[in-house]
Amino acid sequence: MGHPDFRVRGKIFATVGYPRQGLGVVMLTPEQQELFVRTEPKTFVPVPGGWGKKGSTHVMLRAAKQAAVREALSIAWRNRAAR
Repeated sequence: MGHPDFRVRGKIFATVGYPRQGLGVVMLTPEQQELFVRTEPKTFVPVPGGWGKKGSTHVMLRAAKQAAVREALSIAWRNRAAR
């Protein structure tokens, strides 16, 4: 689809550069998303529409702290690996 994605067991858990450069997306649960958005609002923002309501979360890479992104990626990986 023209941008890198990261998969486990054939399922995407994160992407980079979509819908534009400087953004990433992590696939969280709605509850996990709410926590990340609340604790790091300059870094994590729900994806608009239905995907965001299901937990897909934008990562504003310029504002991101390495530890927060690492934690979000780890959680997103576990979410997809377990299914």
